[in-house]
Amino acid sequence: MTIEYDQLEANDANFVALTPLSFLQRTADIYPQRESLIYNQRRYTWAQTRNRCTRIASSLAARGIGKNDTVSVFAFNTPEMFESHFSIPMAGAVLNTINTRLDAATVAYIIDHGESRVFICDRQLWPVLDEALQSCKLRPEVIIIDDADAGEKPALPTSIEFSFYEDLVDRGDDTFEWRKPESEWQALTLSYTSGTTGHPKGVVYHHRGSYLMTMGTVISWALPPHPRYLYTVPMFHCNGWGHAWTMTALAASVVCIRAFAPRLFFDLVEEHHITHFGGAPVVLNMLALAPAEQQKRFDHTVYAMTAGAPPPAKVLESMAQFNFEVMHVYGLTETYGHILHSAPQDDWYQQSIERQAELKARQGVRFAMTEAVDVIDPARGKSVPWDAETMGEIVIRGNTVMKGYLKDDKATEEAFQNGWFMSGDIAVVCPDGYIQVKDRAKDVIISGGENISSVEIEGVLYRHPSVAEAAVVALADDKWGEVPCAFVELKADASASEAALIDFCADNMARFKRPKRVVFGELPKTATGKIQKNVLRERAKRL
Repeated sequence: MTIEYDQLEANDANFVALTPLSFLQRTADIYPQRESLIYNQRRYTWAQTRNRCTRIASSLAARGIGKNDTVSVFAFNTPEMFESHFSIPMAGAVLNTINTRLDAATVAYIIDHGESRVFICDRQLWPVLDEALQSCKLRPEVIIIDDADAGEKPALPTSIEFSFYEDLVDRGDDTFEWRKPESEWQALTLSYTSGTTGHPKGVVYHHRGSYLMTMGTVISWALPPHPRYLYTVPMFHCNGWGHAWTMTALAASVVCIRAFAPRLFFDLVEEHHITHFGGAPVVLNMLALAPAEQQKRFDHTVYAMTAGAPPPAKVLESMAQFNFEVMHVYGLTETYGHILHSAPQDDWYQQSIERQAELKARQGVRFAMTEAVDVIDPARGKSVPWDAETMGEIVIRGNTVMKGYLKDDKATEEAFQNGWFMSGDIAVVCPDGYIQVKDRAKDVIISGGENISSVEIEGVLYRHPSVAEAAVVALADDKWGEVPCAFVELKADASASEAALIDFCADNMARFKRPKRVVFGELPKTATGKIQKNVLRERAKRL
């Protein structure tokens, strides 16, 4: 006889759509008076944060904003940006956070492509939006965040009608019943990729994925209740890696930082006894290279999560001086942020500091919520051996992979193949099963038929005492096809010649991998701290 398990159906009592919005309800119920947000002189409790978000949601709903309506936010890491991660989806709408360094043309494209109905803009960024509105087709309602602590306060718009962000709060209804998602697959956020070539792609997240990202982060980062978190990750980037929702689930106290600067960072960590923060490797490097009078050492351990370009081991090693315990993670916009982490093993701590840094610099193993990650040899379509040498493409499967690219069926189809999301990142698998990224597929240098990892060369350059930052790209060569070209930014008051750096690389890696050219100067970066290799490739073409 077959036991008919499937006859037991889901109902409202035993199946509720997963959504990160539920974290705010629980935390405000249980810890109403615990401090939620700290920003200069402003401080809110979790009860106040829920009240403000509810009022904002009701004001949006009163404007006719609801399911699948896009609300764009063009703002810095201030309480308004944090609140938007709850208030906008509480109205049933889709949150679209926009990179604060984008040009007006790209902002205009996002408004039209994402069909933005409401555009919430920090006053400092109004000139960019003003220019964007001259060329975009749609006319979203404009709401201005008038932050008293803004560094710049351009004149407010006179050509269009607008309202202030605080009007949404003041005129909102705190008894508004927020709109739960009809399905956990319902769109939650829309994030645009960097768009280094052509138009940026719109990555769509759903409620289920963001809920599970929160849970996976708590487990894999071993987060305690009530951490004190400094929000240094731009909240427009993968929704600040989802940490707005994660820290809410833990009833954390979140300190907002409008613009990163090493002196301010160290002061805030000390003043607020910060326990956790996140940031790209460039942020860690800025802290390590800050003037000695700005740096501070801490008696308590500060836990850092770093993600972005693979961090040189030397940068991770330098964090020990501040009592920072760094966990390196890997992910993409398309995977809600981090899906691999360099989970430490007990025997790592018996190694030297230098060796520990090398182990931690790897991208590692899958997060708790990540179903599967593999490295596939594209030629054979099979997993690469765990030999730390054979390179393949990282492929990912799980609930924190995007719904797809908005209005781009071709790109979505190309991204999903054979039940995997194709990352475009080239990696090896070490004998212990830890994955190590070697390059973006487009950044691998093929010299005389040999694949050379630009990341490997960069890691060696960072070990030179005069090098602050380095990036390596391919340079066309008549004999070899391509050769490595290094772009290097030196530390203040440091010096090094092109020949010295080439010789240093030759002495510390296989000689055929050494750069053939070294170009000195400041390196171009995105708003999230990633070095813009597309810009450097163009420079290399002109050499």
